[in-house]
This record gives sequence, structure tokens and C-alpha cells, in this order.
Amino acid sequence: MSKRKKKARNHRRNEITKGIFTVLEREPKKSFNYKQIASKIGLTDTQDRNVLIKRLGQLKEKKRILEVERGNYKAIEASKSHLNGIVDITGRGNAYVIIEGMDEDVFVPYNKLNRAFNKDKVEVYVFPSRKGKKLEGEIISVLERFKTEFVGIVDIQQNFAFVRPKDMGMYTDIFVPKERLKNLQVDDGDKVIVEITDWPEEADSPYGKIIDVLGRPGEHNTEIHSILAEYGLPYEFPKEVEHFSKKLDTTIKTGEIAKRRDMRDTLTFTIDPKDAKDFDDALSFRILDNENYEIGVHIADVSHYVKPDTILDDEAYERATSVYLVDRVVPMLPEILSNNACSLRPNEEKYTFSAVFEMTKKAELKNQWFGRTVINSNERFAYEEAQHIIENKEASIPKEISIRENAYSVSDEIVEAVLVLDDLAKIMRLRRMEMGAISFDKVEVRFNLTENNEPESVYFKEAKDANKLIEEFMLLANKKVAEYIGKQKPKKTFVYRVHDNPDEDKLLALNGIVSRFGHKLNFKDKKSISASLNKLLEDVKGKKEQNLVDTLAIRSMSKAIYTTENIGHYGLAFDYYTHFTSPIRRYPDVMVHRLLQHYLDEGKSLKTELYEERCKHSSDMENLAANAERDSIKYMQIKFMQDHQDQEFIGVISGVTEWGIYVEIIENKCEGMVRIRDIKGDYYIFDEKQYALVGERTKEMYQLGDEVIVMVKKTDLIKRHLDFTLLGKHEH
Repeated sequence: MSKRKKKARNHRRNEITKGIFTVLEREPKKSFNYKQIASKIGLTDTQDRNVLIKRLGQLKEKKRILEVERGNYKAIEASKSHLNGIVDITGRGNAYVIIEGMDEDVFVPYNKLNRAFNKDKVEVYVFPSRKGKKLEGEIISVLERFKTEFVGIVDIQQNFAFVRPKDMGMYTDIFVPKERLKNLQVDDGDKVIVEITDWPEEADSPYGKIIDVLGRPGEHNTEIHSILAEYGLPYEFPKEVEHFSKKLDTTIKTGEIAKRRDMRDTLTFTIDPKDAKDFDDALSFRILDNENYEIGVHIADVSHYVKPDTILDDEAYERATSVYLVDRVVPMLPEILSNNACSLRPNEEKYTFSAVFEMTKKAELKNQWFGRTVINSNERFAYEEAQHIIENKEASIPKEISIRENAYSVSDEIVEAVLVLDDLAKIMRLRRMEMGAISFDKVEVRFNLTENNEPESVYFKEAKDANKLIEEFMLLANKKVAEYIGKQKPKKTFVYRVHDNPDEDKLLALNGIVSRFGHKLNFKDKKSISASLNKLLEDVKGKKEQNLVDTLAIRSMSKAIYTTENIGHYGLAFDYYTHFTSPIRRYPDVMVHRLLQHYLDEGKSLKTELYEERCKHSSDMENLAANAERDSIKYMQIKFMQDHQDQEFIGVISGVTEWGIYVEIIENKCEGMVRIRDIKGDYYIFDEKQYALVGERTKEMYQLGDEVIVMVKKTDLIKRHLDFTLLGKHEH
């Protein structure tokens, strides 16, 4: 027999064996004879049926299946092959099921998905594995849908409609019966949100109903709303929540002031971005008789207004975070709170929750106090104005950076406060770095937009001393609140912000990449890693590879999350850390305020399970919000590049894959793709070890970090794709 025939016969035998296990283990309590098994796996050929009968006998002899009565077979220990996991659908339509506690994911081909979608929780049957082969399986049932609402384009026919989802992991259209289109203001080709309602047994596609019409594809508001909808994020408040918040009493009461520490006469100010509308933190400053400084970190007392078990609290919890898109903020709390009652605006009395510290000139902490206060802010600064005071040590603010209409001057008292706080912040920052904190000052892309939300230009937001001043005092408050509760005995339930040690494999991969630019990491111990990471981030500042290295360094880090289990914060080099300073825009901070007050009132430890669940939800929502923010920036970058189609740009290769290279333009940080099939002059192959595409004939190499010249080939706002044409390498 020829090798080819033998190989084909073995392959068929293996397929039949796999089929036997599939049938028996899908219904482990039943027994089947060979005719029933043949029917279920579609064997009609006599030769195949003979192989089936022979294999059943062999598997019985090897005790891999059970013969319960003559000619009837049953599965053994089905539980080992029936597992629960999460579906991860690949770009090619196949999937992997990720099973907790298993090192290897289970591969599921497209035809064995059995109606499971991306990120669904499923039961998967794992085929018996053969040595050296990857685990393979079939999805038996969908236990829990990750989501049932999808954004897509509607295709209206005479008697029905289909919605084509935009989601890359969604492999099927959604059928909308005609009766479900009644009373809908929807046109063919509109972008909509569709909800899957059912999937009849005989139907090829799931059935759904259109629950929102977003508008025409490509229009600005349509695309921004669709970004939010793709992540299940809202873009408006329910009417009953708005109504509830408007009925809140937000006046300042004498009786309430009497219960609080009155700090209205202490010099207080806020420093925020110039376009900020909510000011949730303020600093107060005074010099004590012993020449130490009293510094107050005052945070809007959101929990005074947002009470547990109200619809306002439920909505804030569901949202868990404000979402900062490229052209707007989708707030966690309605405007009456976020921009008014809880915004620490100048010359207005406000309820606050404060951390007040006594510090020496060397930034040594002598005393601390936590509790509810009332303040009256004297000034509102933009970062640029505070930076001007720090750099020039003067009271006058020039017109070109003033957030008022004209130039103005501040008091000498405020100048002294800003300069002293800046000195203390610099000492605290240096101390953190010496303890092993990592300095991620990643360049943030921002856009100057016209009234119609058209991007006029790109600029980069960078942290200067004024930003770092605020950051250090917020870090101090967060750290000290966490320490205050975390060190109490017996242990008390609390919400921590934790950051695990970095992934060593990812760090080694990062080292391999940065070594090409002449940098290296030191793996001797934890402190050496931190110090060499900081040196790397400092050395690449202003260089072509900065954004690439910053991005890869961040990816090598673990994700910071909320949890009741404190493991410390690696990136900040703190043993205890929480989020206390932004309750207007983060729900965990609201929880921290409530817990802190509960323990200040000498309350007993609360249920850990409840808070752990809330922490997980908050971490998940934070992740969705970050993805939506990234997508909105990507959308605006593509919009910006539409007007620069005839221009040549110098870019850095920021990613290499088997289907092409990603290029990030140096001057505006816009990233697009050059597809491998579009690279002229040779046939290019992906070399994984060298992070490169290599020409088969010429050996020409396009490697991660190389500078190249590109032009815009195609922009697609709807799919948020940017394609470049590669013009060649950039020679210095």
C-alpha cells in the first residue's frame, strides 16, 4: 500500500474514533449501538461501518469505553472531558476555549462552535488527545452569553431585515422579522444596536430586534455612540436617574457644617486641565507655629449625596467610571453632581472628605487626620498657570496662558504655597523612585477640534511639574488611607488598588526588542528591574522609539485592579494603595469613602464577598472604558489622516505580524498597517524571532523599530482601519 493511501486510511480511522467519543460523551448517561453511532456521525459507507465496529471492540478492550450490554456502548468518566471555559474566537473564525487552571487552551474549529460567540461561557467536550497534538474539542452548550447586544449595519428587505454586526468575533448576521421593524425610524444602511432574542432550532441565524438607531455610518455622532455601544457603555442617563438627581438638596446646611471640620478659612486651591468641568480635588496649605506645614487633600464628598440603595447609586455602580472619549466625557454621575454640587469651584462652600497631613520641610510626615470637612476654594488654576508660577516664581499670570480673559495676578501667599508644595512633591517623587517605583510618563495624543468635531491638529499631552505636584499629593492621600485601614487588627474589609509584579517572559521579550536600540534591562532583582526600566524610559524620551518602547513596557506590566486582597502596588512601590481621590469619576473611590467613614465611626468589618464582587465589576468596567477611549482616539486619528492622503510621512514599525507591518507616524502618533501583499519587489515572510518581515529573494528586512516612509492608502472610519502604502526605508 502506498504511503499516501495508508495516511488517508489512518486519518479516516482517527476521525471515526473521534466521532465515537463525541457521540458517547455528549450524552454520557445513554448507551448506543453501532448503528446509532454511525447515523449520528454520518457514516453510510460499508467500509467505514466496518472500521467503526472494529474500533468499538478495540476501545472496549483498552477500557476506554464501556460495553453495558451486548453491542451497546457508553462513555467512561465523561466529567474529565466535559469542561467549562470562555470562548476566544480568532480572526479566521475558529476558536480557543480558555479553561481556568489549564495550561493549554482547547482548539475548536469553526464547524464545532455550535452557536457560541466570542467571550461566551460554554461547556466544551475535549476530544481524547494524542501525543504531540494540540487539545481539540467541540462546544456542547452555551452556559452564559457574554453579550446579546451588537452594533451593526441594517440591510432592509421587503419582508425582513438582517443586521451585519461590526464585532470581529461575530460570524453570523442577525435576522429581524418584519413585525419587529414596525414604528422604527430606520433606513437601509443605518448603524443600529440589535439585541438577540432567540435562535430557533431550524434557523441558520439568530433572531433579534433593533433597540436603537445610531444613524448613518461615518457621521461623527453615529461613530462615537457606536464605540460606546460596542462596549455596552451608555451615552445618556435614564430619565428617572436625571429626575432623582435634580430633586437632591445640594444646599450647604449649618447643621451639617457643625458635624464637620471647618476649613473654609484655610488657603485652598484647585489645579486641573484648562478645559476641566469637574474639580474633584483641592489642596489647602498653611504654615504651623512649629514651622511645619499643614497640607489638606480635599476630595468632593460624593457619598454625602449618593446614598446606598438608591437608583442614583445603582446607576453609578453599573457605570463604575466616567469615560473620556476624544470629544466628550460620559460621566459616572449626572451633571448636577459632577459639574455643580460635587465640583470644588472657587468661592463656593463645598462638602469634602479630607486627608490632612503635617509635614516637615523635608517632606517627613508627622501627623495625619482623615474625616469630613467643609472648604471654600480661593483659586482655580489650570496646569499651565501653576507651571508658570513654578518656573518663574512670580504672581503674575500672562494672558496667553490665562484661563480668564486677561492676564491677572495671584497673592504672594498662593505663590509661596505652590512653590513649597512643588518642593515637597519633588522630594516625595524622588523617594518613590528610590524605593523602586516606575515612572510611566507616556505621551498622550490629543486633538484640537473645530466646532464640528473635525480634527485641526494633533498635540501631545505631557506631565510637567504642576501635574506631578498634584499627582504626588493624591498618591500620598491614597497610600495613607489604605495604610490606615490595612494595618488595623483584626483585618478589615477594604477596597485596594493593587498591581502585581511584571510578567518575566514579557520583560525578557521587551529586553530583546529594546536591545536593538542599544538599551538593556537588569534582571538581578526586583529593584534592579525597576531601576533599569526607569533608565530605559528616561533614555528613550524624545527619541523615535519612545512611543514604541513606552507601549511595550506598559504591556509587560500586570494590569492594576481593584480587590479586597491587598498585595501592594508594584508600579508605585507601595505596600498599601487605594483610590480615594476621584469619587466623581470612579465608583471604587465612593466605596472607599463609605468604608473609611464606617471604620472611623468604629464600625465592624463588612462582608468581603460583596465588596470583592463590586471590585471585579469596577475593574471590568475600567477596562471597557479604556478600550472605548482608545477606539475613539483611533477614530479621530483616521479622520485626521483623511485630509493628508497625498502626504509622505516618516514612521516607525511598531508591530510585525504574518499579515503585515504596523507603522506609527512619528509626528502625530497615528498608526496604520502596510499589508504584506502590498510590499513590492519581493515575496516577504514573517520571521517571528527577529520581529521582522524578510524578503525571500533579496533578504531585505523590515524589522520592529525600523524607520520607513509611508503614504495613506485607505481610510475607513466605519471599521476604524488605516492602511498605508510603503514607499521604502527612511535613510538618515
